[in-house]
Amino acid sequence: MYSQRKIFPLLGLFIFVFASSVDATEVGYKAHIKPIVDAKCIQCHGPDAPEYPEFKKDAEKFKERMKGPRMDSYTYLIFFVGWPDTGAIMRRLDDGKNTKDGKPGNMYEYLGSTDEERQKNLHLFKAWVGNWILKRWPEITKEELDGLKVKY
Repeated sequence: MYSQRKIFPLLGLFIFVFASSVDATEVGYKAHIKPIVDAKCIQCHGPDAPEYPEFKKDAEKFKERMKGPRMDSYTYLIFFVGWPDTGAIMRRLDDGKNTKDGKPGNMYEYLGSTDEERQKNLHLFKAWVGNWILKRWPEITKEELDGLKVKY
């Protein structure tokens, strides 16, 4: 028969392996990010929002109407992760822990109604992006770009 000395370490190892495998689940756009975008972002970044080039022409006009650039699909959203508006999602959603001044991005507050919900959703975005870099194009390196995941 197994003694408690042998069972508890085995139980601890089992819990560690199980918890690691749950945390290691790959975050994908369709399963994890799209529901957040649909719930928290679509009102301002949905199908009636302007595409990026149109938004850039008259950003102030769109901001007055509470419209940001369109981000309601995978294709639109990755535009703000990798290129051409490199790092925009990361800069806007960041909680300030990755900035020199500690100031959160201007969209962080919309990730949830409580800090706990915002942190949970930010954690999913960070896992989805992979390499959470706040740099803009062309300051980002090829190696940093290679670290982006953005799985569909």
